[in-house]
Formats: sequence, structure tokens, C-alpha cells
Amino acid sequence: MSPHATAIPAYQSPPGLLHTTLLAGTVPLFLGALLSDIAYFKSYQIQWANFASWLIAGGLLFCGLALLFALVNLIRANHKKGQPLVYVLLLLATWVLGLFNAFQHAKDAWAAMPAGLVLSIIVAVLACAAVWVGLKLRTGGGQ
Repeated sequence: MSPHATAIPAYQSPPGLLHTTLLAGTVPLFLGALLSDIAYFKSYQIQWANFASWLIAGGLLFCGLALLFALVNLIRANHKKGQPLVYVLLLLATWVLGLFNAFQHAKDAWAAMPAGLVLSIIVAVLACAAVWVGLKLRTGGGQ
């Protein structure tokens, strides 16, 4: 048996294909919500706020399912480093702040601004960070 065969990888259960697809789907949804918020902030056309609300709901769905997969992988994984935990915490923070953002966007018209825009910026950045860490785990960059 070679010495490489006995080494235990840092993360034996990287994100699978469905998990990765759900994870990658969060970015365009939350980024679309951010862009819709910017358009609403500049134009005062209420339909942009409606678009943002629906995009946030979609982002929450994708992020929530990716978080569920990440939690299962974290429990099943044999890991030495803290990177899988950081990934789960980034997804959790994205989902929780995304939920607060959805509640903010449920307010009447201009009452959602500027807090909705600020939350959309934070959630989009967190989603990008979570995807970066998650894909890094998938490609083996986290080992």
C-alpha cells in the first residue's frame, strides 16, 4: 500500500453536482435582486421592487437547499480544517440576512429603501463568498 493511500483527505464529502448547481444558482438570483433594487432606487418604478422580492424568494430557496446539503456534508465529512464549517456559516449568514431582506422588501413601496438596498448588497457579497468557498471545496482547493 502506498503512503498516499493511507492519508485521510481534509474533506471527504465535497459538494456534489446538485449541491453545486443549487449553490451556483444563489448568486444570479441575489445579484438580480441587487440590480433590481438599484433600478428601483434610481427610477422609483414599483415593479423593480416586485422583481427584487421574487428574486430574493428564489435566492432563499436555492440557498436554503444548498445549506441543507452543506449541513449533511458537514456531518458526514471527515475534516481536519475549519473550511467546511466556514462554508456552512457563510451559507447560513446568507440565508438569514436574505430572509431579513425579504421581510424588508415586504414593506410598502419606498419604505423598503434604503435598508433593502443595503441588505441586498450584503447578501449578494455573502452569496459570492459562499459560492467561492463551496466551489473551492468541490475542486479540492480547500484541502
